[in-house]
Amino acid sequence: MNNPATRLRALTIGLHPRALDYSRFPDLDEEQLTARVAAANAALRNAEFDVTTCLVDSSPDRAEAEIRELLANRSFDLVMVGGAVRAVPEHTLLFERIVNVVVDTAPRIRFCFNTSPETSLDALRRAAAIA
Repeated sequence: MNNPATRLRALTIGLHPRALDYSRFPDLDEEQLTARVAAANAALRNAEFDVTTCLVDSSPDRAEAEIRELLANRSFDLVMVGGAVRAVPEHTLLFERIVNVVVDTAPRIRFCFNTSPETSLDALRRAAAIA
């Protein structure tokens, strides 16, 4: 593991488990997703990145405000946007707003995307390899 002072700063943005419509996912419930997200976040904390996690509401306005506030106070090298934000059609506006607020406030940041909580570390490593 790298020295914490030299680790890349990564922001992970995901949909808070309480904000997901589980009727679309019959084999998943809030408790299961919360556990998977917690396990992924624990793995990220033990990895080579300085990670900040931001779990947003499904409201584009609230998510944008929260991310703007976070980015006003910290800088990041990488941002990973989770699959529940990107892959669920009703979250398209949320995804657009997240991308646009990040680009507006951190134009040099490198994006990456996971397919599940378990692939977050791989996504960050891909982005770090070309950062």
